[in-house]
Amino acid sequence: MIGDLIPYLAPTVVLLLILGSAIKILPEYERGVVFFLGRFQGVKGPGLIIVIPGIQQIVRVDLRVIVLDVPSQDVISKDNVTVRVNAVLYFRVVDPERAIIRVEDFNSATSQLAQTTLRSVLGKHDLDEMLSERDKLNADIQEIIDAQTEEWGIKVANVEIKHVDLNESMIRAIARQAEAERERRAKVIHAEGELQASKKLVEAAEVMSANSGAMQLRYLQTLADMSSSNSSTIVFPLPMDMMKTFMEKQVKTQPSGEQG
Repeated sequence: MIGDLIPYLAPTVVLLLILGSAIKILPEYERGVVFFLGRFQGVKGPGLIIVIPGIQQIVRVDLRVIVLDVPSQDVISKDNVTVRVNAVLYFRVVDPERAIIRVEDFNSATSQLAQTTLRSVLGKHDLDEMLSERDKLNADIQEIIDAQTEEWGIKVANVEIKHVDLNESMIRAIARQAEAERERRAKVIHAEGELQASKKLVEAAEVMSANSGAMQLRYLQTLADMSSSNSSTIVFPLPMDMMKTFMEKQVKTQPSGEQG
């Protein structure tokens, strides 16, 4: 009886192999681009898909966000400083048909485009802008890449510059520049303090000049401050009005010939 089943064994195995290759199961995050005799037929999935072997072909496309590490690039900034910059790119396929038909390998194409765009955009900015305006540069790079990959059915979600590496000489130069900037700010703050203090002294002098008793009180306060410290200096306050009287008498007694 087993001998009677042998002629049917080979066709059964072939049929099972055909069915096994014809049945495709796509998860929720994948789509299948189906071609019928080389012509685009449609996008199918997720779930169970039947593909006729030899007549239909299917290309799987992952719709999840892909994280692409952009290799370090040598960039010459606008102020002629050479730096090495690397970044990370987040993108996903939104149109599987165009991602398969319009470009040969969308992963490689997006990577090459990200590298050239990174060099092009950063080369138009100074080193200070690369270090301080990173968010703006990320947005500019993302906008340029997204506009060019839209034809491939790819959406660029985000671009982040990770590192801006400088050589040792440039790091020392930036440190000297920062130190000089701090000294400049310190001098400006000190000068502003002197200006404000001088204005307050002028206001205080005007208040004291309006009342002669205020000046005398200030003399006494100065004596009290000096007496609190260990000092052997003796200070005798002399009213300014008395000095003014002596000056006027000296001018009156001076011969007219000497005034010339």
